[in-house]
Amino acid sequence: MSGVNIVVHIVDDEEAVRNSVAFLLGSAGFAVRTHLSATDFIREAASIRAGCLVTDLRMPDMSGVELLKRLREAGTLLPAIVITGHGDVQMAVEAMKNGALDFIEKPFSDDVLIESIRRAVSAAQTHQRNEATIEATRQRLGTLSEREMQVLNGVVSGEPNKTIAFELGISPRTVEVYRAGLMSKMQAKNLPELVRMILSIESQKGDDSSDSFLI
Repeated sequence: MSGVNIVVHIVDDEEAVRNSVAFLLGSAGFAVRTHLSATDFIREAASIRAGCLVTDLRMPDMSGVELLKRLREAGTLLPAIVITGHGDVQMAVEAMKNGALDFIEKPFSDDVLIESIRRAVSAAQTHQRNEATIEATRQRLGTLSEREMQVLNGVVSGEPNKTIAFELGISPRTVEVYRAGLMSKMQAKNLPELVRMILSIESQKGDDSSDSFLI
């Protein structure tokens, strides 16, 4: 099924709830792991590369909202679904503001939970593919020479070949040669694709740097 390689992590302090949700999702074909508490899950979260999260909002050691805040602060962004009681809708909305993909009110039907999990798994798979693409782009960047990197920086900044040539003290024809070479190494079919590659890497840097990735 579509959930292959994506593990659904269930965090709930109530054993009966953990087991029933795990049985339901396992029967539906999902790979599942259960965690006794939010604290237990936090210990392992950093090592999770392909997963999504189902958590109760109210737990004794840490609320679902606090769990999501801790994960976000640690840079562990997992598609998350929170399970909430009728009186916890405000908390559930707060959870969504902290990255939850969806919230489900108790009591809920099996179909509602499974459909929500499918959306979370799909989001996790998309994230996994994006991460793999970005890593491949980083590896290709590592094959560029210093001069090719300089030309790439100018190209991505929107500078024409003549300007790049003037700044680097080389001829426009030489810039064209370097440009063709780096396009081949980066496996970019055209300039827009090359720009998207670089922007995808820069987007991971956050807002704490205004400098170009390539400089």
